[in-house]
Amino acid sequence: MKPTGTDPRILSLAAEVAKSPEQNVPVILLKLKEIINNTPLGSSELKKIKQDIYCYDLIQYCLLVLSQDCSRIQGGWTTISQLTQILSHCCVGLEPGEDAEEFYNELLPSAAENFLVLGRRLQTCFINSAKGEEKDELLHSFQIVTDSLFWLLGGHVQLIQNVLQSDHFLHLLQTDNVQIGSTVMTMLQNILQINSGDLLRIEGKILHSILDEVVFKLLSTPNPVIRSTATKLLLLMTESHQEILILLRLSACYKGLRSLLNKHEPGTEFSQELGQLIALLTPKVHQEVEDQKLHQAACLIQAYWKGFQTRKRLKKLPSAVITLQRSFRSKRTKTLLKLNKQKEEEDRRLQLQLQRQRAMRLSRELRLSMLEIVHPGQVEKYNREIEEKSALIIQKHWRGYRERKNFRQQRPSLTEYKAAVILQRATLKFLAKCRKKKKLFAPWRGLQDLTDARRVELKQQVDDYLRRHPSSQMSDMTSRELHSQAQEQLQHYLMGRALEERAQQHREALMAQISTNIEQLMKAPSLKEAEGKEPELFLSRSRPVAAKAKQAHLTALKHIQAPWWKKLGEEAGDEIDVPKDEFSLELGTLFIGGTKPP
Repeated sequence: MKPTGTDPRILSLAAEVAKSPEQNVPVILLKLKEIINNTPLGSSELKKIKQDIYCYDLIQYCLLVLSQDCSRIQGGWTTISQLTQILSHCCVGLEPGEDAEEFYNELLPSAAENFLVLGRRLQTCFINSAKGEEKDELLHSFQIVTDSLFWLLGGHVQLIQNVLQSDHFLHLLQTDNVQIGSTVMTMLQNILQINSGDLLRIEGKILHSILDEVVFKLLSTPNPVIRSTATKLLLLMTESHQEILILLRLSACYKGLRSLLNKHEPGTEFSQELGQLIALLTPKVHQEVEDQKLHQAACLIQAYWKGFQTRKRLKKLPSAVITLQRSFRSKRTKTLLKLNKQKEEEDRRLQLQLQRQRAMRLSRELRLSMLEIVHPGQVEKYNREIEEKSALIIQKHWRGYRERKNFRQQRPSLTEYKAAVILQRATLKFLAKCRKKKKLFAPWRGLQDLTDARRVELKQQVDDYLRRHPSSQMSDMTSRELHSQAQEQLQHYLMGRALEERAQQHREALMAQISTNIEQLMKAPSLKEAEGKEPELFLSRSRPVAAKAKQAHLTALKHIQAPWWKKLGEEAGDEIDVPKDEFSLELGTLFIGGTKPP
């Protein structure tokens, strides 16, 4: 929620930032420096102005500008360094109110990290620069950034631990440049003077890196400024923390530090601080005895602790063996189960294979038995139908396999095609919107005046079109007659369509009945093997069909019973006449077509 009673300068500045393009925002934000400098330091008005700046997100704008490329910002590093001053002054003494958690946990750490990143970028530009004036300007900007970071840490001491643990700060400290190194070490000295307790809260690896770098600069750098700053920094660390002093005395990494410091010339400017540091690193007799006792006590504690741990492991050894045996047995059980499962799957596969072979054998036997039932003249037709069905099944499976294979091969291209379609659709929509906007905002051009010659030409075209396409007018009576004729034809068509549908249903029912009868005949056993009610399957409900079947049967019997000399002039396709009275007698006494026996 925006605060009430906002300073009009902040309101106008926020509106200008919101309306201005991105490249002009950094220059506009520099006006905050004038507003802050014109307000008395420590007054309630200054606190109110800082709250207004935070509520209107001007601090966030400053952070965003700091993360941008310096080459695209008007004013370059000068503008960036001034923005760091503005950001640090706005954050110190600010009371965020309801957004305190976001301010302390996100905004402040981000600001400190941005300051360190800017320092690294300035360090790189300073080292790569060849001009003297440009170097002086970059060094001045670097000092402004470090002063702004120190001001921010002075107002928010909880950020000191984050800064000391940052890789960017360690990289700045490890520079070989004299001016940059002295500035960073001076800033570190000032930070430790504010709150040196955070030095022991950081990780041991980072603390050792900082100590190594300070000792390295003290011993290897010939510049007296760097050596003086490093001596003061080490003296401050050892005086503030006894742990660091013990580390410098007893650690193998710093063995011989005292002897190297004694080799320095006593007439230097920092000889007094150097003498104090050497005195701190030189233990007295009782201090050496105390340290020896502490060392022996530590060795004794370690011995007892290691013995306790060894006895504890020995007590746990039987349980460990039991656990190992249990795991081995469980693994062996799982392996046996896996082998049994594989054996069962193999047996199941063999059984399925035998079942398939048995089913295939049965199907072949059934097919042979059905061939015995089928009339000899229909065998070729039946074989042809079986071959066609088999070919269709093979073609179906092959086409399915081929289409699946083609689909898998074409899937990437289909995906690309769909993506292209989506992109085209989005592009066309966007272009349509753009054209619509152009039409909406296009200026009105008015209508072009027609000349007399153009009017005469248009009138002649209209007359020609009317002459070629005369209008057909129809009377009301003719329209009614035409409508009645259309209604009669439609009624006749609908009635005929209903009759055709009924006839089609009747034909489909007859075809289904014939198919059922054929299927029953195909599946029925031979007459030699028929038992019980199985002969009923050969009865037909259609009297013409039954009559035709009986006639064919009698013809076949008569042909078989005839003497051989009567068959001399006959051919395979000739029909044999059967007397009508004999056929009727047989039909009436032995077979009743279309009915089943009671």
